[in-house]
Amino acid sequence: MAKKSSIEKNKHRRALVKKFAGRRERLLAIANDESKSMEERFEARLKLAELPRNSAPSRIRNRCEVTGRPRAYYRKLGMSRIALRELGSKGLIPGLVKSSW
Repeated sequence: MAKKSSIEKNKHRRALVKKFAGRRERLLAIANDESKSMEERFEARLKLAELPRNSAPSRIRNRCEVTGRPRAYYRKLGMSRIALRELGSKGLIPGLVKSSW
């Protein structure tokens, strides 16, 4: 099980990304628009830099929904390999059969 503080920090980051997504998208559109003047684009970059760092989508860490583990994460299932194996062994994941020979 991951530290509670790490899990909560990641939840806080997800909330900030959602909160600032619209503003960040608008500023990036202005900053990357070649038809705008250089001063206008620079202003947009400065305002973008004023936004909280944790509101950037790249700061979010993929974590297992069951255990909070950050490594060996399967995106399609939203969990780590260890949680997947445990739940699969118990028969809680439909269609998953643990192989044995």
